[in-house]
Amino acid sequence: MRLPTDAEIRALHERHAPSEEAFDLVHTHCEIVCAIALRLADHAGLDVDAELVRAGSLLHDIGVYRLYDEDGRLDHAGYVRHGILGHELLRAEGLPESLCRFCSHHTGVGISREDVLRQGLPLPPRDYLAESAEEELVMFADKFHTKTDPPRFVTADAYAAHVRRYGEDKAEVFASMRAVFGVPDLQPLAAAYGHEIV
Repeated sequence: MRLPTDAEIRALHERHAPSEEAFDLVHTHCEIVCAIALRLADHAGLDVDAELVRAGSLLHDIGVYRLYDEDGRLDHAGYVRHGILGHELLRAEGLPESLCRFCSHHTGVGISREDVLRQGLPLPPRDYLAESAEEELVMFADKFHTKTDPPRFVTADAYAAHVRRYGEDKAEVFASMRAVFGVPDLQPLAAAYGHEIV
């Protein structure tokens, strides 16, 4: 399977971003998630396909662009849909299913069919759970940076407290992922990008 290069991925972001601001926010976040995922994989000595992790990280949030309206406002209420929108976007671009899945299978610590039905989420009722080590690693790395205004890095403890709102089972999933992947050192990235750590 041929994976797109960083330059090809950047061009995809540029083509689909509705504005320079949206591009800067989403593409920078994807770069940060990629750096976190690859550092975690290296530090933990994980047996993962690093090229697939790289491409999946750099593309996982591309669906966010489809949530901006013509006035540049982001649809926060429908944000949970960004994963399936990204999956559809990448599929339309002819990218392989194994890459498209990084979009639809990275939200939170995974969204189950039961979550969709119980919470009345605006998603087709099915599982959106990480299945491969690569998908799980990107999902986990994504928890350490947020695209809020301003963007911030998030500590493992802060995310653990946040995810507990969705149930003790979600907190347990995050704890299991933390045990496997470890906790990234966010200080160098925070200094490089100028984003605070919360």
